[in-house]
Amino acid sequence: MTPSEKRAFFANRIRQPALISAPGVFDLISTRIAKQYEFDAFYMTGYGTVASHLGLPDAGLATFTDMVGRVELIANTLDRPLVADGDTGYGGLLNVAHTVKGYEKAGASAIQLEDQEFPKKCGHTPGRRVIPIEDMVNKIRVAVDARQDPNFLIVARTDARTAYGLDEALSRGDAYRRAGADILFIESPESQDEMQRICNEFKGTPLVANMVEGGSTPILDRQTLEALGYRLAIFPTCGFLAAAAAMNLVYQTLAKEGSTANFKGELFDFKEFSKLMGFEAVWEFDKKYA
Repeated sequence: MTPSEKRAFFANRIRQPALISAPGVFDLISTRIAKQYEFDAFYMTGYGTVASHLGLPDAGLATFTDMVGRVELIANTLDRPLVADGDTGYGGLLNVAHTVKGYEKAGASAIQLEDQEFPKKCGHTPGRRVIPIEDMVNKIRVAVDARQDPNFLIVARTDARTAYGLDEALSRGDAYRRAGADILFIESPESQDEMQRICNEFKGTPLVANMVEGGSTPILDRQTLEALGYRLAIFPTCGFLAAAAAMNLVYQTLAKEGSTANFKGELFDFKEFSKLMGFEAVWEFDKKYA
């Protein structure tokens, strides 16, 4: 698919009742692995991308330049839509416009913008504060006006639930929807009942469920998320948590024994990994030209 075709596909798909389960991708290895499977969309996690690219916490330390380059690399690797984390828009209203244009040009199908104060923090960590509702409404309006393709969707996230309660989060979601957001993301509800209330409040509006293993929100199965009314479930952490566990185990063995000869864990087959990374095309090129 071309970028415009991906955006049209996602804009149509998100309006259908069947849930989209989107894996979190954070680098090009995770992207190539996830690409093997039949996902309708993928999610570029800010937490994982900042950790992978910079080795730093997701605490407002990454810049637009850090992130937009990763968006382009990941989007160009995928043949399906990418929803990309745009944090707070990396500054004021002019920065938001620049960010939206940059993410769209980079090949994303949707951008997620949140109402946290700068510097932002991961949505399942403490100490988050939000900007005035009017300021975020202006950001959403700017984002809607800045996009070139109407199928490039704006995901509006509020982090108000944790510090200010669900009522405030719902009020903000309604304001962001009226400002033109295409998809609403009420971050970190703390129970299934709260998730049901969110879905009841915004029937007809595509909603995001953020499934963070070990986070504040319960991890629900696909059928339950669909029944509640969610359209998009993102799984931002499962990939890098699984990768970290596997790497920790093999590196621990190497540190203790000085070799992996007796490693009992599972390793990806080297030949298959080489194929996954695209070496078959290199081998064919060599046969033809070398």
